[in-house]
Amino acid sequence: MPPRTVVIGVDSSTQSTKAAFVDAGSGRLLAVGRAPHRVDGEAGARESDPEGWWRALCDAVAAGLAESGAAGSEVTGIAVAGQQHGLVVLDRSGRPSRPAMLWNDTRSAPQAAALTAALGGPDAWTARTGSVPVASVTASKWQWLRENEPEHAASAAAVRLPHDF
Repeated sequence: MPPRTVVIGVDSSTQSTKAAFVDAGSGRLLAVGRAPHRVDGEAGARESDPEGWWRALCDAVAAGLAESGAAGSEVTGIAVAGQQHGLVVLDRSGRPSRPAMLWNDTRSAPQAAALTAALGGPDAWTARTGSVPVASVTASKWQWLRENEPEHAASAAAVRLPHDF
C-alpha cells in the first residue's frame, strides 16, 4: 500500500505558529500543531526574536506530526503564510542583529508622518506608491531604527520582512 500523502499549511502569525496537516487524498484535517512566539515590549514597542520563529515552526510541525499519525507519510506540499510589515535586520552572517520590530510596534508613528511630509504629503505618496506610510509599515520602522539605533542600521547587511525570514 502506498504511503498516505500529506500537505502541511503553516501560519506564522504575530503570537504563534500553527501547522495544519491535511490528508491530500481526502482533504481531511489530520492535526494542527501549535507553538507560541514570545512578544516583548512596552510603550508601543512590540518585538520578537526571529530565531524564536524558527523554533516555533519546528515545534509546531513536530506536534502536528505526532498528533496526526502522519509519520511515514509522504509530504507532497507545504504552504507558508506569515506576518507582514515588520522589520528584521540581518548582520553579515545572515543572522538577526536585534529583535524584529513587529507590524503592531507603533514607535515609528512620528517617522511615518515625517516620511509622508518629506515626499509632499499623503496625496503625493498615494500617487507615487499607492499608499501612505503608517507606523505598521517597514519603511517607517527602518527610519525609526536609523534615528534611534544608528549602530544597528549602519551594520545591517540586509533587511527582511518577517514573512521573508
